[in-house]
Amino acid sequence: MQVIRYPEKNTWEELLKRPAFDTRELEATVSAILGDVKENGDDALRRYTAQFDKVSLDEIFVTAEEFEAADAALEEPLKDAIRTAAANIEMFHRAQVESVTMLETMPGVQCWRKPVGIEKVGLYIPGGTAPLFSTILMLAIPARLAGCSEIVLCTPPGKNGAVHPAVLWAARYTGITRVFKTGGVQAIGAMAYGTESVPKVYKIFGPGNQYVTCAKQLVNSNGVAIDMPAGPSEVAVFADDTCVPAFVAADLLSQAEHGADSQVLLVTTSDAVIAAVEKEVAAQLALLPRKEFAAKALDNSKLVLVKDRDEAMDMLNAYAPEHLIMACENDEILATRVINAGSVFLGNYSPESAGDYASGTNHTLPTNGYATAYSGVSVDSFVKKITFQRLSREGLRALAPAIEAMASAEGLEAHRNAVSIRIKNM
Repeated sequence: MQVIRYPEKNTWEELLKRPAFDTRELEATVSAILGDVKENGDDALRRYTAQFDKVSLDEIFVTAEEFEAADAALEEPLKDAIRTAAANIEMFHRAQVESVTMLETMPGVQCWRKPVGIEKVGLYIPGGTAPLFSTILMLAIPARLAGCSEIVLCTPPGKNGAVHPAVLWAARYTGITRVFKTGGVQAIGAMAYGTESVPKVYKIFGPGNQYVTCAKQLVNSNGVAIDMPAGPSEVAVFADDTCVPAFVAADLLSQAEHGADSQVLLVTTSDAVIAAVEKEVAAQLALLPRKEFAAKALDNSKLVLVKDRDEAMDMLNAYAPEHLIMACENDEILATRVINAGSVFLGNYSPESAGDYASGTNHTLPTNGYATAYSGVSVDSFVKKITFQRLSREGLRALAPAIEAMASAEGLEAHRNAVSIRIKNM
């Protein structure tokens, strides 16, 4: 990790840059795969699964027998852990379900808004080096609470041609039975355009690497909604002398182990914290099974010493991290100054892993600086909010002068007449 002490503000933009691919080459590759899937459907999915996952598939969909085999293979302690996490996630997200409130904006003019679940949604669950079955809970539970009538899931198969048992068990536990063995760009294309097996959906959710993120953005430009442009995972930590360096190091490594394109950032007011965290990172990294991935991510990561808490918050808001951990004194007071972050973790005993798995908050969050404008996934992500209104005769009569004056001023006489003709016939 690179140590930077007291950087000038005019250097922050360069200092806080994320790792990036050449997007021109990336878009060309992704666009070609999407076009192939759109034109050739299941045949293209099988070809790309053989090419990228090294698996030849006869059937793309997961059978009932495979769900049963997953249930038998998964150990009870993990099932219990998933049940616990699901209960907390459901409790947190159920509180987000809106009731319909009718307002009378003036006598005889009633307006209200009703949340309606998006009919068809697609969930993408990455496989690769780690089966992210926890993401199923984060997406399927709010989708069900929102009232989505059709939920499909795409995830890459393992080398044996099967989906990881925990992925299938979590899917069925949350009510998903339509699971397809396809990953990466081709999975996004399948859900965006539909194939012989995979149905077309109206909105696509789920994290992924740069290729998946690019695919989501490209299909979004063609009319398919997406949750957000979420890319490689990241964490920022603010720590002062009240932190526990071993905890901070563990938090940094918990994100670094996601992959080589992840990034972690420590901002601190204490040079002693930097030294202690560096020492702990080295010790803990050596013991990790995924240390090669973490080590590569650490090459893109920084430890930054700043002069005071004000400068720290300015820098962190400029970075707009996916996850922000506040391991410091008076964390709740300082947290009121957070403007840009996906999810915030307060105190020495709030690891980012809690939000990743089981505290109840959602872990599908904006990355790459998008926390300046995007929220994490919630029940709201799975609904459309439709407005309604009803005007009585008296309500229209009272509102008519304002409507007629505004329509005339804009030169839209048909708009004016839609009101005038009613008033004349009352």
